[in-house]
Amino acid sequence: MAKHNKAEAHAKPQPFGSRPPHSHAADLDRLIHEPIRLGIVSVLAIHDTMTFNELKHLLRTTDGNLSVHARKLEEAQYIACEKYFEGRVPKTEYRLTAAGRKALEIYLDHMEALIHATRES
Repeated sequence: MAKHNKAEAHAKPQPFGSRPPHSHAADLDRLIHEPIRLGIVSVLAIHDTMTFNELKHLLRTTDGNLSVHARKLEEAQYIACEKYFEGRVPKTEYRLTAAGRKALEIYLDHMEALIHATRES
C-alpha cells in the first residue's frame, strides 16, 4: 500500500477534473454520499426536473424521509425547490443546481479514483 503524508490526508476536495490519483474515503462529500441524497442528485442529473411524488416513487421512500433529505440538499444549494399549484393541488418540483451538478461530478470523480486505487492494490 502507498504511504500518504498528513497534508494529503487532510487536503480539501479539488475542482472537477483535478482529483489526485489516490483519493481517501474520508474526503467523500458526506452530504451526497447518503443513499437517498445520492439518489436525488443522480436522478436530477438525468432529468431537468422531478416532482416530489415522482422522486418518492422512484426512490421508494416515504414523504417524511424524502422531505428531510431534500431539505438538506436545498440548504446546501445542491438542489432548488419550486412550489406551485396545479389547479387546487399543491405541487413541489426539484431541479439540480450548478453547485449540485459540480458537487456530484466531484463525488463521482472521487469514487472512480477510490475504485481505481482499490483495484490496483
